Formats: sequence, C-alpha cells, structure tokens
Amino acid sequence: MEKLLLSLVTEWWIFWIVLFAMWLILKHIRIVPQQTAFIIERLGKYHTTYYAGLHLLIPLIDRIAYKHSMKEFALDVPPQNCITQDNVVIEVDGILYMRVVDAMKASYGIQDYNYASIQLAQTTMRSIIGTMPLDKTFEERDNINHRVISAVDLATDPWGIKVTRYEIRAITPPRSIQDAMEKEMRAEREKRALVAESLGKKEAQINSAQADREKLIQQSEGEKQRRINEADGKAYEIRAMAEATAMGIRIVAEAINGPGGTDAVALKIAEQYVQEFGKLAKTNNTMIIPSNLADISAFVAAAASAIEWKRKDTASSA
Repeated sequence: MEKLLLSLVTEWWIFWIVLFAMWLILKHIRIVPQQTAFIIERLGKYHTTYYAGLHLLIPLIDRIAYKHSMKEFALDVPPQNCITQDNVVIEVDGILYMRVVDAMKASYGIQDYNYASIQLAQTTMRSIIGTMPLDKTFEERDNINHRVISAVDLATDPWGIKVTRYEIRAITPPRSIQDAMEKEMRAEREKRALVAESLGKKEAQINSAQADREKLIQQSEGEKQRRINEADGKAYEIRAMAEATAMGIRIVAEAINGPGGTDAVALKIAEQYVQEFGKLAKTNNTMIIPSNLADISAFVAAAASAIEWKRKDTASSA
C-alpha cells in the first residue's frame, strides 16, 4: 500500500513538472508582429532585438524588457503661449510626427521619448516665434515647421527617434489683435475695391476715347475716300467731255474739209442764227434788231469765208 501511494505521488509530481516545463517553454516562445521590435535582456543586460517572426527565449534567463512599434505615430503638442519679436503674446499648437528607427536606443537612451519630444518641440517653437514679428508668423508657417523638424530631429537622434513632420495646427493672437487685424483687412479690401473701381472707370474712359478716336479716323478716312472718288469722277467726266468735244471737233473738221462741207456749215450757222433770233423774240417784249437783219446771206457768206480761210491755213500748216 505504501509503495502504491509513493508511486502515485511520484507520478503526480512528474505530471506537474512536465506540465510546468511545457508551460515554461510555451511562454518563452514569442511571435513578433510586423513593424514591431522586442528588446531582449539576458540576466538583466541587453542581449538582442527581435523583429518580426518566431523567436525562442531561454526560460528564467531571457525576458522581454521593451516593446516598440516601428510605425510612424503622431504626438499632439499642447497649445503654448509664445511672445513674438514685437511683444505680442500668441497661442500656438501643433502636431509632431515621428517613428522609432533604433529600438535599443529608444529603450535605453531616454526614459520617455514622447514626453521629451513634446517638450523639445515646444521650447523650439518658442525660440523661433521670438525671432519673428506677428505678421511673419502667419506667412512663414512652412519655414517654422522646417526649423522645428530640424531642431527636434537633431536632438532625438541619440534616442533612436526620427522626426518626420511637424505641422502648426493653429496660431491664435489675442482678441484685441484679432479685432485690429480684421479692421485692417476690411480697410484693405475696401481700398482694393476703390482702386479696382477707379481702374475700371479709367479703362472705360480710355476705351471710350479710343473708340471715339477710331470713329473719327474712320469718318475722316471715309470723307477722304469720298472726296477722292468725287475728284476722280469729275476728272473722268472732264476727260470724257474733252475727249468727246475733241472727237466732235475732229469729226466737224473732217466734215468741213470734205466735199460740200463749207456749204453745210454755212447752212447750219444760218439755221442756228434764225433759231436763236426766234427764241429772243419769244422771251423779250423789247429787243434790238440789227440793221442788216435781212442780209442773212451776207452773214452766212462771211461765216463760210472764215471757215474756208481756216481750212486753207490748216492745210498749209500740214
């Protein structure tokens, strides 16, 4: 009976020892997730860093001292009061983006790198704002962000931390400054409106003057062209009449020089003489009658003699 009891106790202890050993082994098998780092200490001293994958710890000797995410994360930088170069107190808050690049340094380089990074960002921001007037703080946001990143990243490098970005979320001046800025902006907008209106009126007047000038030029060009056309028309008319007259005279001269031409001219002159004398008798109640009115033949003979003399003179000249 005693042997049986001793055998049961022994088996019981073996069972618990085996169970404890299995638990101990399973507890010291670690699966590290992606983008995560485990800091392993052996007998209280840094041993190695485990990254993503399956790892086995030596029971009772190795332990996981720190766990770090290698992903980029954001830290809210609380609002703080900063004094500008022109002695205006403004409230500035931002957000800091960073990530762990060296898990060992992040574990042993500093106690709390999040708190330290926030404090560095705040003190750096106060220093930068102190070198700028109020107006520049609104215009130089990108420059301020870059300077904060450079300063904080340089300070956190021994801690295994990489600062990737810093963004100013808000710059809030005092209420009195905000009111003054709003009045200034309102005045500036009104000024721009007046300037734009005056420029519009000026442009309209210039356009109107140019239109009047173009109209006068077009009118003068039209008048000039009209006069040129009229002059050309008159010149053409005079030239045509002269040519017609010359042609008529040439034809008359040719007719006079032909057989019977002299008699025809004399007859034509006598007919015109009688016609004109008749018209004069119709239009006037009183008229002067030539003394040789009945001697038409003598008048015609004189005209014929003149034509004959002219013809002989032309022939002798040729």
